[in-house]
Amino acid sequence: MSLHFSFRLRRAALVAVSAVLLLTGAISAQAPPASHTPSPAEAAAAAAGKDRILLVLPFDNRTGEPSLEWIREAAANLLSARFTSAGFAPMSRADRLYALDHLGLPQGFQPSRASSLRLAQTLDADSIVVGNYINDGSTLIAEGRIVDVPHMRMSPPVTARGEMKNLIAVFDSLAWKLTRQLDPGFNVAEETFIAAGANLRLEAFEQYIRGITEPDQAERLRHLQQAVKLSPKFAPAWMALGREDYSGQQYQQAAAAFAKVGRDDPDYLEAGFYRGLSQMFLGEYVKAEGDFAAIARVLPLAQVLNNQGVAVSRQGHDGSAMFRQAAGSDPDDPDYHFNLAVSLKRHGNGAEALNELNQCLKYRPNDSEAQSLAAAWKQAGPTNVDPLERIVRTFDAVAFRQAAVMLDKMEATRLTALSPQERARTLASQARDYLSRGLLLESERLYQGAVAADAGAEEAHTGLAEVRERTGDSAGARKEARTALELKPSASAYLILARLDFAASHLSEANQEANEALKLNPNSQAAQELLRQVAAREAQPK
Repeated sequence: MSLHFSFRLRRAALVAVSAVLLLTGAISAQAPPASHTPSPAEAAAAAAGKDRILLVLPFDNRTGEPSLEWIREAAANLLSARFTSAGFAPMSRADRLYALDHLGLPQGFQPSRASSLRLAQTLDADSIVVGNYINDGSTLIAEGRIVDVPHMRMSPPVTARGEMKNLIAVFDSLAWKLTRQLDPGFNVAEETFIAAGANLRLEAFEQYIRGITEPDQAERLRHLQQAVKLSPKFAPAWMALGREDYSGQQYQQAAAAFAKVGRDDPDYLEAGFYRGLSQMFLGEYVKAEGDFAAIARVLPLAQVLNNQGVAVSRQGHDGSAMFRQAAGSDPDDPDYHFNLAVSLKRHGNGAEALNELNQCLKYRPNDSEAQSLAAAWKQAGPTNVDPLERIVRTFDAVAFRQAAVMLDKMEATRLTALSPQERARTLASQARDYLSRGLLLESERLYQGAVAADAGAEEAHTGLAEVRERTGDSAGARKEARTALELKPSASAYLILARLDFAASHLSEANQEANEALKLNPNSQAAQELLRQVAAREAQPK
C-alpha cells in the first residue's frame, strides 16, 4: 500500500470511528428535536476551514546563524499549537517525520516549494504553511504563507516582528494572521493569541525544541530535563520526557512524567495511555486500570478497552466485558479475539472461547501461540494451559485524533439543532469552563461563537470582557462589559468594570461599580474584597 493511499484511508476511517463511538456509547443521548434549522451560510461559517487537513512545515533559517537553527522547528510547533486552539486539526510532527522517512528524506530536510507540495500531497494535506525567519540585530522577523494544495495557489505573505526575546509572541502574532487567512470570519483577537504563550519561558521552550530534535538520546534527555526544570508546568516537555523514559524502559520515571500532562493539553489522552502501560509493566494493575478507564470514558476505542481488560484480568478479575467490546469495535484484530478467548475459557465458557480463538486464527492463521492453545483446548480433559492476554503497546494517535474530530463534528451537529439562544448558552458555558482553566484562546473562540448565535447573550459578552481584561485590552474589556450590562445587569460585569477602574485609579467609579455588584450578589467575596482595597487606597495620604 502506498503512503499516500494509507493517509486517505485514515481520512476515510472517520466514518468507521464514528460508528465505534456510537456503538460504545460515547454519545449518550440523542440530539434534541431541531428547533432551529441553520441556514447554509451559518452551516458554512460553523465549518469554515475546519475540515481541511493542515500541515505546518519547519521554517527556513535565513539568519545565517547555525545557533538559531532550532527556531525552524519552534515555528512549526508554535503555529500548530495555536491552530489547534483555534479549532483546526494540524498534522503532528510525528506524521510529518513518518512521511519524510517513507519518502527517503532526512528529518532536517529543508523542502523547496516543489518538494513541499509533494510532501503535502503524500500526507493528503489540503493546505500547508511555509515560511522563513531572519534577524536584524536583536529583532526577529518571521514570514509565513499558506499553500492551497488542490488549487496550487500560494497566499500573499504575512509577517510578524519583535525582539528576539519575544520570539514566542512573534510567532503567536504570525499564527493569528495566518488563521485569518485560513478562515476570514475568524474573530478572536490577536492579543488573545499572544496571551496564549505569555506564561511560557523562552529558555524552557528552546530546551524543549532541542530535546525533541536532538539525534542523541542522552542529549534529548538532558534538554528535556532542563526544560521541565525551567518551566515545571510546561506539559509538552513532560510529554516528550515521558516518551523518552518509556522508550528507555524507565517506567517509574515515565509514569511520573506522563502524570504531569494535564487534561488541557492535546497529548492528555496519549499521556494517560502510556502512563497506564507504564503502570502495567510496573505491576501496578489497579492504577493501570484507572488510567485506561479514564481514557475510555472519553474515547472508548478498542486498544484502550483491551488494555483496561488486561489490567482487570491481572488483578484476578473478569475482563471479558472489555475484551468483548474491543473485539466488537475492531473485529478484524486477532489479538482482541485471542484475549476474549483466554478470558472466557478462564471463567468457564469453553465453547465460546474456542469460537473466539478460531476467529483469531481466521485473521492470523500462522499465530503459533493460538494454534497450540486451540490444540490443547480440543483435547479431552482439563488443561493447565493459561496464557496471558496480549497488551496493545502502541498508542494509535491517528485513530484518537480521528475519533476526537468525529466527536467535535457530532457536537457541532447537536449544537446546530438548538435554538440560537440555547446554542449561545451552551457555547458560553463551555467557554466559561475553558476560561476557568486559563485557556483564553479556546474560551474566546467559543464566546465569539455564542455571540454569533445570539448577539443578546449577556453571559457571552461578560465572558469576552473577562478575556479582554486578562489579555490586557482594557478598552475592549470595558466595551464588552458595558454591552453585557445594557443587555442584563450582572455582578460579574460590574466587577470587571470595578477592577478596571481600580487599576486605573478611578476609585470613585470602582467603589460605585463594586457596590452595584454587591446589590446583585450580596455574598460576593470578590466585591467585598475590592471595596476594602478601594477604602485602603483612599485612606492613603495624598
